Amino acid sequence: MPELIKLYIRSAIWGAVLAAIFVALLLWFNIANLGSLVFGSDAGLVAVFALWISNGVVFGGVQFGFKIMSMAERDDTPRGGRRIGAQMQPELRPIPVPATAKRPAAQRRG
Repeated sequence: MPELIKLYIRSAIWGAVLAAIFVALLLWFNIANLGSLVFGSDAGLVAVFALWISNGVVFGGVQFGFKIMSMAERDDTPRGGRRIGAQMQPELRPIPVPATAKRPAAQRRG
């Protein structure tokens, strides 16, 4: 099995574990009365399952993205910074614009 697929499966498993912990804490501390709503309803288990799966997808995607982004090669070359020096500052000078004495005919009628 390719390493990328193994990495994705591990990330999905970690996402499911973290989502289970997150949902358990939501229910235990009764955040926004979610615990009493779930335990007082007939469809509470379906709601918990849907909450767990949706959070598992999010947390698994974050785990996978973090791992992929951390695989990038380090580039230690200097970059960025302020590059505006004395030689790059704009030269300000007035631009002469000839003024016309007459207005166009469309503006005279008002």
